[in-house]
Amino acid sequence: MVEEVPGSLGTSASLALRLGQTVFATASLFFMCLDVNFYGFTAFCFLVTVMGLVIPWSMTLGLVDAYSVFVKCPPRQSGVMTVIVAGDWVLSFLSLGAASSTASVVQIMIAANSPLCTGKICSRYSLSAVMAFLSWFMSFTSSLFNLWVLPKL
Repeated sequence: MVEEVPGSLGTSASLALRLGQTVFATASLFFMCLDVNFYGFTAFCFLVTVMGLVIPWSMTLGLVDAYSVFVKCPPRQSGVMTVIVAGDWVLSFLSLGAASSTASVVQIMIAANSPLCTGKICSRYSLSAVMAFLSWFMSFTSSLFNLWVLPKL
């Protein structure tokens, strides 16, 4: 019998983390896509692509968590957990890279008084980067909890 680690797949804490990832990734995508000129910057396109991958991944695992919590049967197969841990790690590092590059580009645009940074556009880009960082933090936390359970299977 494997001990239940709060935050690992199939627990209510994991469900909360997955819902948080989904909400913050969706918010990041929303704030980035409010401006039609985001596609002119590679870092912004990278963020949109990564958040577009994080949302279905987190939603799917959130559904698995919800099912596991209500049925009281957490999935504990080593092959499944290995795939989930690998997916979490990959998306976690992609999210960190996307959030960091977006924040860097926004700060450079603000410091250079870029004409592309008029109105509230740069503040929306900054808000998008903050939401991506929050999504990354929750994703990284989930991956650590699942990694903790993996050797015990």
